[in-house]
Amino acid sequence: MRFHGLHAATLGILAILAAHPAAAKTISVSATTPDANEKLQEALILAEPGDIVQLGAGTWKLVDGLSLDVAGVTVRGVGAGEGGSVLDFTGQQGAGEGLLVTSDDVYLTNFAVLNTKGDGIKSKGADRIVYHQLRVEWTAGPKETNGAYGIYPVESSDVLIDSVYVRGASDAGIYVGQSKNIVVRDSIATENVAGIEIENSFNADVHDNIATKNTGGILVFDLPSLPMQGGHNVRVFENIVNDNSTPNFAPKGNIVASVPTGTGVLVMANRHVEIFDNVLADNGTANVMIVGYRYEHKDPKYQPLPRDIVVRGNMHGKAGYAPAFEGGAQIAAAFGGSIPPVLWDGAGDAVVLDQVGVLSLNLPDVATPRDQAKPAPVDLSTGTPPAALPAIKLPEVMEAKVR
Repeated sequence: MRFHGLHAATLGILAILAAHPAAAKTISVSATTPDANEKLQEALILAEPGDIVQLGAGTWKLVDGLSLDVAGVTVRGVGAGEGGSVLDFTGQQGAGEGLLVTSDDVYLTNFAVLNTKGDGIKSKGADRIVYHQLRVEWTAGPKETNGAYGIYPVESSDVLIDSVYVRGASDAGIYVGQSKNIVVRDSIATENVAGIEIENSFNADVHDNIATKNTGGILVFDLPSLPMQGGHNVRVFENIVNDNSTPNFAPKGNIVASVPTGTGVLVMANRHVEIFDNVLADNGTANVMIVGYRYEHKDPKYQPLPRDIVVRGNMHGKAGYAPAFEGGAQIAAAFGGSIPPVLWDGAGDAVVLDQVGVLSLNLPDVATPRDQAKPAPVDLSTGTPPAALPAIKLPEVMEAKVR
């Protein structure tokens, strides 16, 4: 036992040394130097594992995107609001990201990224990445020409998004795609097409966020023809999802261009999703929508149905008074002016334990045309919900960074 104790202690010391190399240093960069753009990119290139790239207060007027490909680096500003560290890409010449991260164990905190031509901050294949106290914004508000994604980690394991603010993305404000072990919390997404989107990902907790004035508040999707499929085990809880009333401004052909204005939480073709203890109100189409994937595809492995979806313990305010899908107005009129807060297309399976009405379109599979819908109230409370999902636990070193 003594041997094992010493061995564990040694491993712990080695881990600390790896996380904080003896030669780790702080590289300070200023927004006021004439060649600030080049100095900032140079700092990101020259940084070594353990280093901090410290952004001073002020605004960088950037014409090119930035990139970071060194593991274990912190990029830290002095704040994401007025008077903080602002990376302004209004004059960006290319169409790429504002900041692209392709390395592990990176910590991004306390700065803002504005008006990028493409995505705001993207990380690809970057495990154990932490996004913390960041602002990504297109300051002219919702426009089709805005970048697609604000905060955009993809193809990664262990992702923490904490206390960020995103406004104006023409696809999703906070998007996590093809990733595993994800926490999105304490963040605000407003005036995006999709506020928060978890797509083709496994094991995610989305909680204590505010998704308001988007087209759709929180989306949980699984799409065909992507390397990682079978999205499952997603918990959406203790969020405020209200007044998602911004008209859809996504470019045509984009999958989120089909999201009806006034959508609260939308689950499409995903498995084992729990939606609980949220405040859901003033979403004109529905507070919760559960649907299958009803578009053509050529992916024989794709599973288009929602399965094992659980809706429970949510507080529902006004909803369904302006359903923005084909035939929605007629259905609302038939129901006295609004449809129930929970809308299910009739394909797949779900358990709804909230004490509100559920409307089924009675489309038994995704091949049945929408014009054959037979809308009617349905009771989804009698099914047996699957076992509750466990909380997502990220590596302690990630949580320590934001404490």
